[in-house]
Amino acid sequence: MNADKKRILDLLYDEPYLIGHWVGFKDLTTLHNEWLRSFLYSDDDQTLLAHRGSYKTTDLSLFLALHTVISPTENVMFFRKTDDDVTEVIQQSQKILRSGALRDIVNTLYGTDLVFERETTSEIDTNLNTSTKGVPQVVGLGIGTSITGKHADIVVTDDIVNVKDRVSRAEREKTKTQYMELQNVKNRGGRFINTGTPWHKDDAISLMPNVKRYDCYSTGLIDRETLERLRNSMTDSLFAANYELKHIADSDTMFKHPQFVSDPTLIYNGVAHIDAAYDGSDGTAFTVMKMLPDGRIIGFGKRWEKHVDDCLGEIKALHTLYRAGTIENEKNADKGYLIKELGNMGLPKHGYHESMNKYIKISTYLRKWWSRIWWLEDTDPEYINEILEYSEHAEHDDSPDSAASLIRSITDRPKLNRNSILKGGL
Repeated sequence: MNADKKRILDLLYDEPYLIGHWVGFKDLTTLHNEWLRSFLYSDDDQTLLAHRGSYKTTDLSLFLALHTVISPTENVMFFRKTDDDVTEVIQQSQKILRSGALRDIVNTLYGTDLVFERETTSEIDTNLNTSTKGVPQVVGLGIGTSITGKHADIVVTDDIVNVKDRVSRAEREKTKTQYMELQNVKNRGGRFINTGTPWHKDDAISLMPNVKRYDCYSTGLIDRETLERLRNSMTDSLFAANYELKHIADSDTMFKHPQFVSDPTLIYNGVAHIDAAYDGSDGTAFTVMKMLPDGRIIGFGKRWEKHVDDCLGEIKALHTLYRAGTIENEKNADKGYLIKELGNMGLPKHGYHESMNKYIKISTYLRKWWSRIWWLEDTDPEYINEILEYSEHAEHDDSPDSAASLIRSITDRPKLNRNSILKGGL
């Protein structure tokens, strides 16, 4: 073995993170080297839980590229929550493989140029692949994609658990089922690499083996000043999940354990509400609710981070889909602008003047009725998450405010008095 080849092999084994530096990932540290070496050379299944901003996904993209060169006949299947999420990582790995550093390494080790035989948004295959299995070296898929008949030497999952798994038991169970099905993908003698962030004590991460945790205090990647700024920019429970790797279970939160129902017909002929954003950091929230004879309230919610004008088309479509009736909207801030716009769209509307403090309204109505609300499963997870994150000092309150306003409208409607009717009181 010549000296150049031995030098490259030693580098790949001892300090592969330095190759990350060569291709532009200057923030990778010796900690990332530890992770990367484990990804590349461990024989055991492993689960890495690391805080947001820890560059774990960057490390994974580097792993996919280096593994393609180091073990070219082994195939990897890489899973994230959606196909779009996968594309980002696959393209990053392709960029690494196209770099001059990787091409020089390949030339030194194999005496040939690196050539892509297949390079799509979800696949990587090079001329180094001499396997007879007939599959690309790397295949990326959304976790919900059919995996029938697929097999891999290494199965990688990255962030297959997210906020949807926090707010929906159905989503948690679906993700867990999908993860268990991946066990059938792994070839005999193969292994799993899992990375992510925990969101709920019963999410899919609870099934993953050999867990190692790296919270924001242990990695040294975020200084104290930045941590405090991050902590002050979000709720305690979100900070706990994203940076301290703690399950979200904030004892001070008003709202927990949302209930879901699948039948959309239960909400037909209900009423609606818009909490409109016009500028600044507020979002637009749209809520539909229907009170059933048994005392349950069926709810649906959607939230957007944009001006209400940009949401009206979707609002009209959702209003039609759920066969909602009158749309209510406070007219304090916009002096009746939105009511007029809804009328121009042919939608039934009712404007009102708001005089109640938001916190009192949410505490009085949404909190009182929370246990009797059943949300349609199609409800926007970000809408539900904003409710679960709500406290008196919450930065965002559009969703809980919209829900509370609508519940107040439903439950405070004056009851018809038979005597008043007989006396002509109406």
